[in-house]
Amino acid sequence: MDQAETFELLCRVAQGIAGMFGDNCETLVHEMDGNRIKTVAIYNGHVSGRTVGSTLSIYGNDTSADDDGVVNLNQDYLNQMVITSGGKNIKSSTFHVWGEGFHYALGINYDITVMGQMRHVLDNITEAAGNLMTSLSGDTQTNLETLFDACHKILNKPLSKMRKTDRLALVGLLKEKGAFQMHRSVPYVAERMGVSKYTIYNYLNELGEA
Repeated sequence: MDQAETFELLCRVAQGIAGMFGDNCETLVHEMDGNRIKTVAIYNGHVSGRTVGSTLSIYGNDTSADDDGVVNLNQDYLNQMVITSGGKNIKSSTFHVWGEGFHYALGINYDITVMGQMRHVLDNITEAAGNLMTSLSGDTQTNLETLFDACHKILNKPLSKMRKTDRLALVGLLKEKGAFQMHRSVPYVAERMGVSKYTIYNYLNELGEA
C-alpha cells in the first residue's frame, strides 16, 4: 500500500476500535519522525486532551521540543501502564507501520482510572477483618509473618534479588495459602517485599484476584 492507502486504513481501524470500546478508549494515528510525533488523526481525544496537529506524547511532553535520545519511540509497545500528569491511569499500546517515505504509528489508550477506583471500593467491601480460624488460633500478625516466611522459604531466594516473576510466584503462594484473607495483609506483604501496595494489587490482578 502507498502512504495514502495506509493512512486511510489506519484511520478506519482507529475509528473502529474507539467506536467499539467507547468513550474511555482513545485511538490516534501519529506521523513519526525519529522521536518526534505529530497526531494526524485522533478519536476520543478527551482521554489525553490532544487534537489533530498535536506534538504531545501521552505524558504531555512536547516531542517537537524534546529530542530525548534515551527514549525509543520506534518500536511497538503492548499493554503498558501510563500515569499521566493529570493522574489518569491509562493502558497504552502502540503499533508502527513503515513504508516508502512514511512512518505511522497507531496508538490505543484506554482510561482505566474509574475501574481502578471501583476495584478499591470492591476491595474495601469484600475485605474481612480477618480469617476466623486464624483469629481463633492466635495473633493475626504472627500467623501472617509465619505464613510469609514459609512461602518465602519455598522459593529460596533473597527478597532483594527477586525479579517480577519471583515476586509474582511468592504472591501466588501467599494467595493459595489464604494470606490475603487476613487483616492488613496487603500492606504487610508490600513492606516485606519492598514494593508498594499498588504493586501487590497489580500482582493479584494478574493472578486473577480482582
